[in-house]
Amino acid sequence: MTSVPAPEPARLPAWRRFAARVAGQAIVLFARAITAVHADWRGVGPSPRQRVYYANHVSNGDMPMIWSVLPQHLRLKTRPVAAADYWLKSPLRAFAGAEVFRAVLIDRRAGERTDDPMAAILEALDEGASLIIFPEGQRNQGPDPLLPFKSGLYNIASARPEVELVPTWIANLNSVMPKGEIIPLPLMCSVIFGEPVALREGEDRRDFLTRAAAALAALRPEPRP
Repeated sequence: MTSVPAPEPARLPAWRRFAARVAGQAIVLFARAITAVHADWRGVGPSPRQRVYYANHVSNGDMPMIWSVLPQHLRLKTRPVAAADYWLKSPLRAFAGAEVFRAVLIDRRAGERTDDPMAAILEALDEGASLIIFPEGQRNQGPDPLLPFKSGLYNIASARPEVELVPTWIANLNSVMPKGEIIPLPLMCSVIFGEPVALREGEDRRDFLTRAAAALAALRPEPRP
């Protein structure tokens, strides 16, 4: 399995483009109806600037939540970076991942893949897309707020320093979609966007990732008593 580019919308049949638009709007409406999800912009606002929204990861619903709270003009140019093995598992998921979300689908099997996931990510940025990424690399099912970050965020910051890196905390979604549940529970969620971080001159990978993780964790709401 290799990294899978999303098809160019202009190359899709008109009926598939229409179906993708309808499905995307349905996902937005469903997310808002079930979770009343809303955006909380702190130290940053919705902007057409090219960005990487890097977020905590507790549920398969994380990416649709971020995507759904972005204003439409930003949503249309924002692509999630997602696992090919998950999104290509069935025709329906493949349609959603590749055509609705236009995800940058990458192979997580480091020992078996034949291409470089970072090349696909940088290509998407060079084409003008903003991205949604989950630097923990997997869902966090443990007690710690965040798992250690993988190197991808540092690699992006090094290769494309002009792109804003926006910490994005998804609050309460693990209560809406507990592990093992199929039907979401109707609870309120928020997506909190923080002040962008940037790689400092001379800063090494470990220090940058520690600082980026701290900026994300600082957005976490205090647990309710």
